[in-house]
Amino acid sequence: MPTQATPTSDPLAHLRARFAFPEGEPVYLCGNSLGLMPKSTRDALNRELDAWAALGVDGHFKDDADWYKYHELCRGPGSRIVGALEHETVYMNSLTVNLHLMLVSFFRPRPGRTKLLCDWPIFPSDIYAFKSHLRFHGLDESDLLVQRPREGEHTLRTQDVIETIEANKDELALIVLAGVNFATGQFMDMPAITSAARERGITIGWQLAHGAGNVPMKLHDCGPDFAVWCTYKYMNSGPGALAGCFVHERHHARANPETLRTQPRFEGWWGNDPSSRFLMGPDFEPVASADAWQLSNPPVLATVPVIESLKLFDSVGMDALRARSLKLTAHLESQLDSLNDERVSIITPRDPGSRGCQLSVAVNTPEPKAFFDGVRARGLIGDFRQPNIIRLAPTPLYNSFEDCDRAVAILRDALS
Repeated sequence: MPTQATPTSDPLAHLRARFAFPEGEPVYLCGNSLGLMPKSTRDALNRELDAWAALGVDGHFKDDADWYKYHELCRGPGSRIVGALEHETVYMNSLTVNLHLMLVSFFRPRPGRTKLLCDWPIFPSDIYAFKSHLRFHGLDESDLLVQRPREGEHTLRTQDVIETIEANKDELALIVLAGVNFATGQFMDMPAITSAARERGITIGWQLAHGAGNVPMKLHDCGPDFAVWCTYKYMNSGPGALAGCFVHERHHARANPETLRTQPRFEGWWGNDPSSRFLMGPDFEPVASADAWQLSNPPVLATVPVIESLKLFDSVGMDALRARSLKLTAHLESQLDSLNDERVSIITPRDPGSRGCQLSVAVNTPEPKAFFDGVRARGLIGDFRQPNIIRLAPTPLYNSFEDCDRAVAILRDALS
């Protein structure tokens, strides 16, 4: 029977009203691909457009939300989403641009230590970036190690990753893995893998496109060298939105000025210390924070939606969202199981601690894409990944238990 949640059993259900849903009120379980728009975003954008019209250049110093320091409004709430310190976090560029900037700083191959380890399945943009940096350093794909699931399995085993690290500890220059896999929805054991890398003196970073705003993380305590993520999925900041970046403080702490100055990076004027930025001198003076990796002044209109979404996250907190997410995802899982149809099977880990809210469903029909198109036509918005995966994500900020029930009813109808 459909689940009828009560205010006491689902205390965050009211958040749904703060989001705009597509016309026709379809079942929207696609926040893992593009989050819905907070209704407050439109008014917030209009305020900055009005300020631009009324103030022109003076808007750079207009009030507490002045454009000169606009990116700093993301710093506090944006760091809390990923469990980082404020000065370890910066919102800038897009995800792949930030990944390239991090590879400049942290993929430093040298004779005998040239290999880069990634995971599989992997999002194409990531592997394109990795291969381009290998070529840039005069290396080739033989220096790219790819951790794949075991034969007949869909997801990775933590012990297998650690064994690969151990077996290649003297040759690995860098490890970059997805915190939550885009295809399978697996949430990796980030602390265990990060610890294994650091114990062996190997630099490690995390790609968190499907993790930020979805699962709880403690990046500072976990201790990777860097992490990158986008904000247009679970963080609801709009298509192609400004992205996030974490650089652990050991790489830029004011207490370690030599590392701060000599850390390899590409540099631009907004990474310069604000106290000397407008002296217009020829020498770069990095600010003692992740801001040192910034290149240009913040795109204000692109930053507005990020700020509006972060306000929502900060008002609720990741712990409360995770608690609701676990219940929603478990309910969707049980409803999918009730189909009892061998043509659909969940490939995302069953252990709640090893997944976020995304459930990836393998479709074993003659034409999986045609089946998915039929599901979409019936009013269920998920997304499809080749060769036969439908991804469904009951997002805790705006999805409901009824959404899960309606989604499975649509799948049942399509299967029949």
